[in-house]
Amino acid sequence: MAELRCIVVTPEATALEENASFVAVPLYDGELGIGVDHTPLIGRLGFGELRLGRGAQVARYYVDGGFVQVADNVVSILTGRAVPAGQLNPETLRAQLAAAKERPATSPELLEIRSRLVAQARAQLRVATRSS
Repeated sequence: MAELRCIVVTPEATALEENASFVAVPLYDGELGIGVDHTPLIGRLGFGELRLGRGAQVARYYVDGGFVQVADNVVSILTGRAVPAGQLNPETLRAQLAAAKERPATSPELLEIRSRLVAQARAQLRVATRSS
């Protein structure tokens, strides 16, 4: 049976390189499911959950935006950060979300930073608290 090759690269290292029967990525404006022989594409990632399925097993990761490219059954993901869902601590993330909401936003730049931090914390919390 044909499979996809999924490669996740962060600024520090190659975070993940494995085969999967399907990959679901969080696009900037929704979620995209990718199967074998998917049409080539390039998309902008949002903050959210990356899922890799292989049979009945599903591996879950938080990805911190970036880009995805699909071509010739290879899914290449460039992201700022990729964290296995099991390594996310919901209590820590709730505290980060509260701190992000409390940040001052007295200029358009500070408002944009606060909005990004809130969106990241919310996305991480969703991934951390979602049941497998």
